[in-house]
Amino acid sequence: MKPTRPGVLIGIFLVFAILTWGLLKPLYSDLPTVPWTAIPTVLLLAIGEFYSGWMTKARIERKPDTKPVEPLAVARLAALAKASAYGGAIFGGGFAGFTLYTVELLEQEVPRRDFFITGGSLLVCVLLICSALYLEHCCKVPRDSSDDDR
Repeated sequence: MKPTRPGVLIGIFLVFAILTWGLLKPLYSDLPTVPWTAIPTVLLLAIGEFYSGWMTKARIERKPDTKPVEPLAVARLAALAKASAYGGAIFGGGFAGFTLYTVELLEQEVPRRDFFITGGSLLVCVLLICSALYLEHCCKVPRDSSDDDR
């Protein structure tokens, strides 16, 4: 599995932001208000992935008081990180498009509420992407010193 390329994530983010912004023009008045529950949910995912990365790195490096990690567990964490980075880019782009659309309507109460909720959701999606990339980085197997001798 190859590392996630940030350029691809940025491209996905921008495409979904533009699509969401464009779709909201004719549909916004018919939509219900945005729920706030995405913020704590995605924040907990980001914290969990950051912590998993930190612990996995310590276990791979065989720091004191840590158990060795199973190779299959590391592969699963790397797959989780990759999926979370792409999911964060998709949903973050959607929230960015929503935020861009509602910024023009801040004088109205409902769009202002939607702006703050989608803006917060956007921030935690970016945090999730960063945590996922960190977890993916932590899942790399360190080079063996015997490989350098060859």
